[in-house]
Amino acid sequence: MFNKLSFKIGLLFFIFILVIETFMFYILYTNLANDRIDEVMDSLLARGNTHRDVLEDQYDPSTLEHVGIMESASEFSVVITDNNNDIIISSNEVDDNMKRIMEHTHTDTIPQDGKVIADQWNNDSYIATDSPITVNGEHKGHVFMFASTHYVKKSVNQLNKQFLTMGLIIIFFTVVTIFILSRFIAQPLIKMKEATEQLSKGRHHVTLNIDRKDELGELAHSITTLSKELEQLKNERNEFLANISHELRTPITYIKGYADIINRGEISKKDIIEYTHIIQEETIHLTHLINNLFELAKIDQNNFIIHREQVNLNTFLTHLINRLQAAFNKRNIIIHIQCPNPLYVCIDPIRFQQVIVNILDNAQKHSSEKSEIFITVKETGNHVVITVTDYGEGIPEHDLPYIFDRLYRVDKSRSRQSGGTGLGLAITKEIVEAHYGSIEITSKLDEGTQVIIKLLRSDIDE
Repeated sequence: MFNKLSFKIGLLFFIFILVIETFMFYILYTNLANDRIDEVMDSLLARGNTHRDVLEDQYDPSTLEHVGIMESASEFSVVITDNNNDIIISSNEVDDNMKRIMEHTHTDTIPQDGKVIADQWNNDSYIATDSPITVNGEHKGHVFMFASTHYVKKSVNQLNKQFLTMGLIIIFFTVVTIFILSRFIAQPLIKMKEATEQLSKGRHHVTLNIDRKDELGELAHSITTLSKELEQLKNERNEFLANISHELRTPITYIKGYADIINRGEISKKDIIEYTHIIQEETIHLTHLINNLFELAKIDQNNFIIHREQVNLNTFLTHLINRLQAAFNKRNIIIHIQCPNPLYVCIDPIRFQQVIVNILDNAQKHSSEKSEIFITVKETGNHVVITVTDYGEGIPEHDLPYIFDRLYRVDKSRSRQSGGTGLGLAITKEIVEAHYGSIEITSKLDEGTQVIIKLLRSDIDE
């Protein structure tokens, strides 16, 4: 229970709110308590001033006795002294605490409007006021009013009880509110935790509320997207393994089958030569496939290292085409190069050679004899753009979005005959992107294909 997120959130909210409420209650309580005490003292002083006013209007024994009788029925005590501070009359018995307060009062300094002379209600037995009596300009004495501090404490205790009751009620509703809010906040997180557990167990189909417009909604959307991507990745992996198994099984089957036929020893020399040639072709195809798989494995494991250096692109392409020209001459295909000289780019010559060879190999395989291939290089803004154009059979429009997918082939039977593995363009794309570049293919069926590679200019790249 104590490790649950809802409990931790609720406890954190409760502590913060409790601290804030305690601080606010303390301020409110202090102000109300002080107001209540000031109200008692002001009332006591006003009561003394009222008696003083009556005595100033009619200062005689009957009035004095009447004032004493009035206060004897109240919760207060009145003590009236003469100008020598001798007690004339009192409503209640005057105890030592009252005498001590009167003796320590400097009556000469008391203003005509009266004054609170004892206000330490926490420590003393009484709070007291003094109202001087003046008749026709002659000082006659003082009206001392006393209120037991028990009265004040009773009033404060009543306020304490009210605050305690109010505080308990507020704490109760605070706990209930925090519990509801913490559950409201934690419930989506709990569902997301369960969803991630399902993902870890291979159950990639999860359903979360992605309609929320807050951070939890964004997190739910991210987890849902991740589940879909994992599902897609799982399907692609299964399809990839199935295709690899098929690609490996086919040449191995050919090699084993024709090797068994040759080992029988009952065939002619001509057939042996033919079957041996087929075995060699399948071995080359198998070797090429395995090499491509190793390249992709390096890419996936981030072991695909690019050693870039400054290269004159014109010289690089010219030398490369000269080496490949013999293979293209067999089909009378002419390659045209249009590239500024010098034009420097920062590339890995070995890896980028693999890119151009893959693109040209695809172009010549899917172009008719005596056709032409154009390589055009130009600078545009911050980029160097390499365009390889052929006028071959082209690629169907519905196949273009998947052309860089691993093991994807437009025409599997025809690609098989021409030696394709469906990995060349995938590797090409990875190499170009490792150079911080981009590659795209546009094509129209029976009209040709155009491959566009964008690289950063050498000065921008540096």
